[in-house]
Amino acid sequence: MLKQRAKIFTFFLFLGDLGATFLAFIFAYWFRGAFPQESYAALFPFSWYLILILPIFLAWSILFYLMGLYRSWRGQGFGKETWGVFKAVFISSLLLGFTVFALKYQFVSRLFIFIFALFDLFLVIAARVSTRRLILLFNRNIERFRMILIVGTEGRAIALAQNIESHKDLGLKILGFLSTGELSSHKKLNGYSVLGVASDLSRILETEVVDEVIFAISQEQLKQMEDLFLLCEERGITTRVALNFFPHIIAKTHLEELDGVPLLTFSATPKNELLLFLRRLFDFMGSIVLMAIFSPIFLLIALLIRLDSPGPIIYRQVRCGLNGRKFTLYKFRSMVQGAEMKQNDLLAHNLMNGPVFKMKNDPRVTRIGKFLRKSSLDELPQLIHVFKGDMSLVGPRPPLPEEVEKYEGWQRRKLSMKPGITGLWQVSGRNQIDFDQWMKLDLEYIDNWSLWLDFKILLKTIPIVLLGRGAM
Repeated sequence: MLKQRAKIFTFFLFLGDLGATFLAFIFAYWFRGAFPQESYAALFPFSWYLILILPIFLAWSILFYLMGLYRSWRGQGFGKETWGVFKAVFISSLLLGFTVFALKYQFVSRLFIFIFALFDLFLVIAARVSTRRLILLFNRNIERFRMILIVGTEGRAIALAQNIESHKDLGLKILGFLSTGELSSHKKLNGYSVLGVASDLSRILETEVVDEVIFAISQEQLKQMEDLFLLCEERGITTRVALNFFPHIIAKTHLEELDGVPLLTFSATPKNELLLFLRRLFDFMGSIVLMAIFSPIFLLIALLIRLDSPGPIIYRQVRCGLNGRKFTLYKFRSMVQGAEMKQNDLLAHNLMNGPVFKMKNDPRVTRIGKFLRKSSLDELPQLIHVFKGDMSLVGPRPPLPEEVEKYEGWQRRKLSMKPGITGLWQVSGRNQIDFDQWMKLDLEYIDNWSLWLDFKILLKTIPIVLLGRGAM
């Protein structure tokens, strides 16, 4: 019920965004039409502009969703939400301008697009504030509260009650507690009524208005209260169990179902299938475009490597991908043949403090190899792995199997997301960062992943590659 209500409220938020965007479209056309024709070109009929409405609704909806503006109808605070709306409107308006240019819609005023973006920004924010206030008004003054009875009086039960009280916008209200032990002489617990002990549930259901019962108790106590669950089922009372007695810090919890079997899932990695699908689609299309653009450079690099030193053009090395899946990584060869055999003689010069080897002025690097490493052009063949699905454009770097064997337990979590050609490590200093900080950056990326974060990392990668920052 809680999730369904949140979805309903989010839907109203979505309708408000579309309504505000349509109003912004109308106001922008009217405002642009008020400009003097002596200084500005005449505006084409409004009926011509209506062809843009459906593409605008589609693009705006997708961008707003990807920016996380529908993740919670309650929002993330006015400042963060405003910034999110600004980013979504800005990117959507750029896409609109690009589409108008690509389709050669010369009747569309460029000034109109700019005015429309400004109106849309302010009207969407105003609509979101108004929608939330209307929903609060409905819950508090029109719809009756759903009365919640909590079984349990320990810390988790009190914390749950406080959370429910803070969500009055969902129409919930605490009726009181039932103790799982002896009934205390105190009839109040943090301001909430203690109505009796667990065995009094039948009496409470007969004498009080109870819409839902939540069990906030330990695993051991849960096993002893099967009859109370059956009692609630018999009376048609919605029953919930607070599952915060499972020990986890990072993982997010969600309930799934397989052929009628409920599965409580703990996941410490992104699991939004739609966003991950869009990421894969972006990787697939991006790798094709980039390979087409860089194909002449591929041929030139291959020729230079062949002329510079004997050996294969492509260097192959086994790496660990998603959850430890092994694949053969391709790179343009930047070292002399047999370089791996000489590494033990150079261990004293290793600049990293973990199970990786990084050396400045490595004597095994060829002349063309120095340039390839400095410019990161040696990584270009990995676009093939992005195309195949072994890697992404953005993600943690794929480690060697022997490096993974030396990882500490917490460091292995970097394998829980598909590796990438670039990532937070590359845009935060690369080889100037020690190993532990490198691992923490990879985990920070996993914990905060979004399509917007990938986009920002890709943008930051461009100047770093051009300037060769942090390369050895």
